[in-house]
Amino acid sequence: MANAAGVSIATASRALAGTPGVSPSVAEQVRRVAAELGYVTNMHARSLAGGTTSAIGLVVHEIGDPYFTEIASGVMRVAAAEELTVQICHTGRDPGTELRQVRNLVANRVGAILIAGSGFVDPEIEVPVRDELERYTASGGRVAVIGRHHLRADTVQPDNTAGGRQIAEHVLGLGHRRLAILSGSRGLTTVADRLAGVHDAMWAAGVEPDAVPVIEEEFTRDGGRVGTTRILAEHPDTTAIVAINDDMAIGCLSELRQARASVPGRITVTGFDDVAVAGDLAPGLTTIRLPMADMGARALALALKEPGKRPRKVRVGAELVVRGSSGPVRG
Repeated sequence: MANAAGVSIATASRALAGTPGVSPSVAEQVRRVAAELGYVTNMHARSLAGGTTSAIGLVVHEIGDPYFTEIASGVMRVAAAEELTVQICHTGRDPGTELRQVRNLVANRVGAILIAGSGFVDPEIEVPVRDELERYTASGGRVAVIGRHHLRADTVQPDNTAGGRQIAEHVLGLGHRRLAILSGSRGLTTVADRLAGVHDAMWAAGVEPDAVPVIEEEFTRDGGRVGTTRILAEHPDTTAIVAINDDMAIGCLSELRQARASVPGRITVTGFDDVAVAGDLAPGLTTIRLPMADMGARALALALKEPGKRPRKVRVGAELVVRGSSGPVRG
C-alpha cells in the first residue's frame, strides 16, 4: 500500500493513524489509496507494537455547556464500572476540528469513540468524519453517537421534534402569539428537529411560523444574550421567547435582568434540555427534560456491545417541565 501511495511505510503508518508529522495532502493521498485498495489497518498488530490503552474517547461540541457535562457524567459512570478512562475532546461545532479530534483519538488507540451532540443537516459535511470512523470500525474500533447524524453507527437519539412541539404547545396554551425563537445554527440537526416541532405546534394553533422571528446566534449562553438584545430591539412587542436549548435560555434570562424586563410578568422564557441548574435559577426555567446522563451511559453501553449486523438506535423521550419562567400573556 505504501508503494502505491508513493511514500515510505513509516509515513503511510503515520498517515493512517492520524499521527502528526504528515502533511494534510500526503495524508489524504495515503488514505485515498488505502480506501481504493481496501486496505485495513491491523489494530491488533499495532497494539502489540505500541501497547494498548484502556481508554475511550468522548467528542463534545461545547465543554462548558451543562448539557455535555451531564452526558459526560453518564459516560464516566459506565467507564468507571468497566475500569476504563475517558478522554474528552472539544470541537466548538466545527466539522474540521471534529475530524482532527477523531483522528487524534484513533492515533491514541482508544477502544471506542463516542460523539455527543448534533449532526449536520447537510450530509456532505459529515462525509470526512464518517469515512474516518468507518476505517476505525473496520479495524476493530467501536463507535456510538448521541443525536441525529448521517454516520453509520449505533445511536442514542432524543426525540427533539416531540420536545419542540411540547414546549411550543405550552407557550401557545398560555395565550402567547407574539413569540420569538432563540436558535442556534439551523444547519445543526438538533436545531432543525426542535424547530420542526415548534412549527408543528404553531400550525396546529393557527399561527403562521413565517410570522415568528427566528433569531439565529451561537448555540451558547453568550449567543442567548446577543440574541435577546436583538429581540428586544427588533421585536419589542414579543411576549415569549422560546430558546432552543437551556444554555441560550440562561443567557436570555441574564440579559432580561440587565434590561429590567420581568420574567414572566413582561416576558415568558423557555428552554430545552433541563440541565442541572435549570431548577435553581430565579425564576426556575420552564424547559424540556432529556435524561442526559442516561443518554451518555446508554451510548457507551452500545459501544461496548458486540457490533450488530446493522446500526442500532435507542430512542429517548422528552418531558415538559413547567417552572416559574413561563406565565400567561398579559391582558
